[in-house]
Amino acid sequence: MAGNKKSANYISAKESREISRRNRKITTEMEKKRNRKNIPESEYVTNMKNPDNCVEFDNVHTYFFTDIGTVKSVSGVSFEVPQGKTVGIVGESGCGKSVTSLSLMQLVQRPSGQTVEGEIRFNAGDGKAYNVVNAPAEVMQKLRGNYMSMIFQEPMTSLNPVFRIGEQVDEVISLHNPDMSKEQIKGRTIEMLDMVGIANKEGVYRMYPHELSGGMRQRIMIAMALACSPKLIVADEPTTALDVTIQAQVLDLLRKLKDEINSSIMLITHDLGVVAEMADYVVVMYAGRVIEKGTAKEIFKDPRHPYTIGLMNSKPVVGKHIDRLYSIPGSVPNPVDMPDYCYFKDRCEMCVAGCEGVYPQAYQISPTHVVSCYRCKEGGMSK
Repeated sequence: MAGNKKSANYISAKESREISRRNRKITTEMEKKRNRKNIPESEYVTNMKNPDNCVEFDNVHTYFFTDIGTVKSVSGVSFEVPQGKTVGIVGESGCGKSVTSLSLMQLVQRPSGQTVEGEIRFNAGDGKAYNVVNAPAEVMQKLRGNYMSMIFQEPMTSLNPVFRIGEQVDEVISLHNPDMSKEQIKGRTIEMLDMVGIANKEGVYRMYPHELSGGMRQRIMIAMALACSPKLIVADEPTTALDVTIQAQVLDLLRKLKDEINSSIMLITHDLGVVAEMADYVVVMYAGRVIEKGTAKEIFKDPRHPYTIGLMNSKPVVGKHIDRLYSIPGSVPNPVDMPDYCYFKDRCEMCVAGCEGVYPQAYQISPTHVVSCYRCKEGGMSK
């Protein structure tokens, strides 16, 4: 038993060097392909499967090539973000939510992090769509900010502490609008600060990040993300560090701005309350895979996957007294060595015949509701 445990959790220096050498060879090859000059448009210009979608994730795999093995952070993720809608992505910490969004923005830490397979189709309008996975750096620089932007998880680490707030927002606007004068850029920045509900906008323009509270800094991040009226806003845990009052204000602000500039939102969170309030569609992720997706009503009223049911049971309910909140037993499998059966099987309390087989395929419950679980195979749909 002790020998098995050691072999599962121990790696020798020789094995580590071998893995490192092999992975370096793979990433060098990928980087060489990515850094070519004059990449032909045919490699990254594509067509949307549905022109009403803003983004389409199609079998996306993003891996991290580390010294102890290959971490499959995102493993075959497929879902859509329709235009003008909000899609909530939920799941516990480490399930691949943020890596999915960073893959879309092409901000995964390279060279160790690489999107190795699949397509992320982004609808830029005017009948033009880009496969972000293959898009060269100069194309991504035009897309980021102008067409898609991201509100990062922790504003204090995203804002530069040595520059004033005004300079940082000005930089975003001037980068994407080189023909604007300094006065026009400042005017647009002040307008954005006003738009996100900052009363003392002229004063805040001259302040440094450390002089502002967490809620104010988060508003600055939203102002920077929305400065160029993007078609897609990726909000990665936009309210995690905020108190409940400010959280409600930030969510109201996002909803209002989404309607004003008619954009889509990809909302990443593990707060089910935020998702219920904001999202039109919900994607549930577990261990790098989408295990259930559907409309918000379907996921909250009729969850089918045991993991989704566990998530719903673990949230407190107003007016209902219980001694202890439910928690899903067990822990996530080792990301370097994932099993070939259902990733949730070892923690599942609802196993059925067939669960010992290969990873379950996606079963269609309704036109919009899809679940990867053997319980949803014909005849096994009881909850």
